[in-house]
Amino acid sequence: MKITKLEPEKKQGLVVVITGKGKGKTTSAMGMALRSAGHGMKVCIIQFMKGDIYSGEWDGVKLLDDLVELTPTGKGFCGIQGNPYPFEEHRQNAQDALLLVDQKMQSGLFQTLILDEINNALELKLVDLEQVLNILRNRPPELHLIMTGRDAPPEIVEIADTVSEVQEIKHAYRRDIEPQPGIDY
Repeated sequence: MKITKLEPEKKQGLVVVITGKGKGKTTSAMGMALRSAGHGMKVCIIQFMKGDIYSGEWDGVKLLDDLVELTPTGKGFCGIQGNPYPFEEHRQNAQDALLLVDQKMQSGLFQTLILDEINNALELKLVDLEQVLNILRNRPPELHLIMTGRDAPPEIVEIADTVSEVQEIKHAYRRDIEPQPGIDY
């Protein structure tokens, strides 16, 4: 069987938002990281909320050689699941993550940039809407920017090229089944 590799006439970076209350937003973004790597594209993933509990993608991306870089910048989910860190510390980490986003975005080294849980960081006021809008305004035109997390604000949804909402129909957690490695983290 012959496999055809498509190439667009004009390469254009897309803004993709994956939001909603269902499971799978980060997983979808990781799938796009894998797909980008398959095309030889360099990917940078910056996780805004994750960082205090191990997640399988941290070691999984190492298997993609030098094509995918992942940096967890957070201290966990602010204000839930017994997270011990004060709001100010969460906000400072998120502000530092924004500086990292700008550095990676302007470096010219990456074709895909994933801002994992940035919508949650917005909702929790760890980052400001104007700061995120500035990222969107200043991104290089060929850079794909993927933003995940619940509660994407209407202003971001309006600017995005593609928006998907993940809806929970059923979740094992609701049946008192603990999060499972490889599926939930």
